[in-house]
Amino acid sequence: MSDTTDNRPEGNDNSHNAEAPTSSQHPTPTPAGSDAAAQTPAAPAPGVPPVPTRSPAAAAAAWPPPAAGSAQPGAHVPSGPSAHGGYASAPSGATTPTGQAFGPAATDAHPTLALGDTAAAAPRKKSAAPRVAALLVAAALVGGGAGLGGAYAGVNLWGGSNASTVAGPTAITVNDPSNVNDTAAVASKVVPSVVTISATGTSAGGTGSGVILSADGYVLTNTHVVTLDGQTGDAKLSVTTSDGRVYAATVVGTDPTYDLAVIKLTNASGLTPIEWGDSSKLNVGDATTAIGAPLGLPNTVTTGIVSALNRSIQVASSAAPSDGSDSQQTEPGQESPFRFDFGQGQQSQSASATIKIAVIQTDAAINPGNSGGALVDDEGKLIGINVAIASAGGSSSSGSQSGNIGVGFSIPSDIAKRISQEIIDNGSATHGLLGASVQDASGIQGATTTGAYVAEAVSGGAAQAAGLAKGDIIIKVDGIPVTNSIDLTAQVRALAAGSKAEITYLRNGQEKTAEVTLGTMTQG
Repeated sequence: MSDTTDNRPEGNDNSHNAEAPTSSQHPTPTPAGSDAAAQTPAAPAPGVPPVPTRSPAAAAAAWPPPAAGSAQPGAHVPSGPSAHGGYASAPSGATTPTGQAFGPAATDAHPTLALGDTAAAAPRKKSAAPRVAALLVAAALVGGGAGLGGAYAGVNLWGGSNASTVAGPTAITVNDPSNVNDTAAVASKVVPSVVTISATGTSAGGTGSGVILSADGYVLTNTHVVTLDGQTGDAKLSVTTSDGRVYAATVVGTDPTYDLAVIKLTNASGLTPIEWGDSSKLNVGDATTAIGAPLGLPNTVTTGIVSALNRSIQVASSAAPSDGSDSQQTEPGQESPFRFDFGQGQQSQSASATIKIAVIQTDAAINPGNSGGALVDDEGKLIGINVAIASAGGSSSSGSQSGNIGVGFSIPSDIAKRISQEIIDNGSATHGLLGASVQDASGIQGATTTGAYVAEAVSGGAAQAAGLAKGDIIIKVDGIPVTNSIDLTAQVRALAAGSKAEITYLRNGQEKTAEVTLGTMTQG
């Protein structure tokens, strides 16, 4: 069993406090109209059939496509490389018998397919799920310490400081608009809101993904993407949109505690912001679509379902906050199996610190390079930021390449939305502090339940002020199940400093609740 102290830095695998570094933070004022939540996706392209929103009761019903040739004249279909690597066969500027234009001559470079209005749905409950003991690696940067190489050999990284005026690869190819399925409709809507990020430092480089938050270029991604997992605080960033425009970018702020970051594209306008979804209303079994640039392949679309909710994972991170005061650092020879995966056998610097984050588990294929990309629902709304994958076994330090095995993880959109907005507004984000030393309840002698055992309520801390005491076993935070100390840390860190949380706990076998006003995790 491992004691974990809530006022110690996250550098301890069992510590439940962190001090986030600020060296990568570059506060940027929020421009008018840049609120990501207020942005809406592009209007549907004329003549492209919408996908009706389904209520839970009708989720299995097939929607009938329109008859062939029913599309209205003038509807545009993009050309260029598809997610499968092919090209639309019609020549530039040509039209089909239904009047649909192809190629660069088309007036709409990346049309979207309407997904319908939001339908009322029955209230959804959160699902409890036990934590998986598996090797977690970041769905991170392609490339690594030796540069981009490997899977990206021979591929142009579209470098440049300003947006290209030359027509590039388009968002998605639709060759038969009369026979569009749900996934094609979702992809057509979302792909224009997902970008490929190239990050290069003095001795390392790689690619990841990001989602567009505002028309003028705010983009949400992972901290490990823009810092090369803590190797650099000033990586050169080049961002490519789905239609081939290239922008330089700067870091607005990073949040290593939840591995999120916001960057700002230079001189950007007219971009397509992602539409936020509500991750708190997800059900296990709901359809998911992951979009990003795995292995450097932009505009890649994969599908799956929500495999589990309320997971909490612990991942090794070189960018994790730590002030060096942790007395229980990883001992030599006891390397943590949790590590970011840089791909191609090139690994980041050794990481002894860890972060604990709440995640959605999905079986949509996620691979290195998907990090920072979108996980969306069947309406094309953002429900998660892809962050990590699980390996079937062994440590990533062995140099073996880890890939998709159907166990991927995304940071829920409700958490990502709060943190990204705080970064845009202030250059950094805040995190809650419980003020308690905790450990896994199942490891206590004579244990009869799982949860987070309170070994000590720190004097003057939030837990003590709410009446929590040594021996209490915390089993829920705001109704979300807590099965161990990692769950508790992940849920507390997901909340903003100063926010209120309802803590459900057991004392002498009796269930009790307490409202806690969380403290502020020290960031220095």
